[in-house]
Amino acid sequence: MAKTAFLMWSALILAATGIVLSSCESATVSSQAGYGARPVLPAPNPTFIPTVNIAPAVGWPEGAAPVPAGGLAVNEFAGGFDHPRWLHVLPNGDVLVAESNAPAQHDAGYGLKGWIMGLVMARAGVPSADRISLLRDTDGDGVAEIHTVFLENLHSPFGMALIGRTLYVANRDAVMAFPYVPGETHINSPGVILVNLPAGPINHHWTKDIVASPDGTRLFVTVGSNSNAGENGIVAEENRASILEITIATRKARVFASGLRNANGLSWQPDSGALWVSVNERDEIGSDLVPDYMTSVRDGGFYGWPYSYYGQNIDVRPQPARPDLVATALKPDYALGAHTGSLGLTFNTGALFPKPYRNGVFVGQHGSWNREPPSGYKVIFVPFFMGHPSGDPQDILTGFLSDDGTAMGRPVGVAIDRSGALLVADDVGNKVWRVVPTGTAP
Repeated sequence: MAKTAFLMWSALILAATGIVLSSCESATVSSQAGYGARPVLPAPNPTFIPTVNIAPAVGWPEGAAPVPAGGLAVNEFAGGFDHPRWLHVLPNGDVLVAESNAPAQHDAGYGLKGWIMGLVMARAGVPSADRISLLRDTDGDGVAEIHTVFLENLHSPFGMALIGRTLYVANRDAVMAFPYVPGETHINSPGVILVNLPAGPINHHWTKDIVASPDGTRLFVTVGSNSNAGENGIVAEENRASILEITIATRKARVFASGLRNANGLSWQPDSGALWVSVNERDEIGSDLVPDYMTSVRDGGFYGWPYSYYGQNIDVRPQPARPDLVATALKPDYALGAHTGSLGLTFNTGALFPKPYRNGVFVGQHGSWNREPPSGYKVIFVPFFMGHPSGDPQDILTGFLSDDGTAMGRPVGVAIDRSGALLVADDVGNKVWRVVPTGTAP
């Protein structure tokens, strides 16, 4: 057993140092088969050595940009960032950009596997800037003329929400509250802790997204799991793999929904008023499994993790098994492809795009590391009708992955700006892209 483990982790070390590593495992169905309300779910295919296929980050060559779909145009809204991850548009049109990455002690104590996988994943990452920048397009030409530091000395910030004159920021370990004055370009206040969030030395999925309730009395916060499939024990998963609901007046939190391995992209569906979220599913059971997904979220709903996936398909790895929980697992609404890294999600509530885009959803797919061939590395659109997905996904921005397998960019957060344009945070290209219909006047 010790020799087997040594060989396995030695092989992963070779992958971390850039030597080609093959697990002799690859997808058996097309990436498109993993999309939609009824995705194809082949049998699990775990291998002795997990598939490690992450695109090295190289950034964009001078003058290069992603490729927009027909009828759309893209331009650089702003550049010069340090790992821009998440976006929030303020009522006056200013755009906040969370520049963030995993904390320095990310996965400390996670064991040898965590250390080695950290080396592999570091090929596409940088230290965290721990700040939020502000962008302002002063003349309405689709390019930000003002780019300034808005908040700094944060702890791997991610989600942002404004309620009245208070800006809430989801750090890796707490929801912070800061006083906000419309039009200001910098906040000097250190802020106060509204609620502490699950963190600790492992903090396997550290990103925390946040959205305000329509009446402004509550916040909903995503907290990812502390493992891939429960291997750190269920005790380590307390209040994790969940969406927490925080009542602002009392500063009390409760679990709103659970069994969501790594949820991000909280957004309110404009037709139904339902809360939707994108979820990154588990790894290491083959290139075809498990599809990431987006779903409406029910109060008290359980979505399977770690005991089952995409409803009640059992994952045999978590022990002891929980057939009682599996029997209650809800099936997600719409699959977003296996290992696509679907993170950003925003509904198109603007009027700039043509009618077929109205109230549908844009999704930023950061890209795979556990799939052969790669998947994701693009922005897609899914049409909606009467509050539900109503068609196949459409590519909106592609070209992030080069022909030789390097990542010139990786899309993450997406947002609709005040004019109705789509903004896309690119954490490898260190840019924010702006997408509009072709011929749109500034």
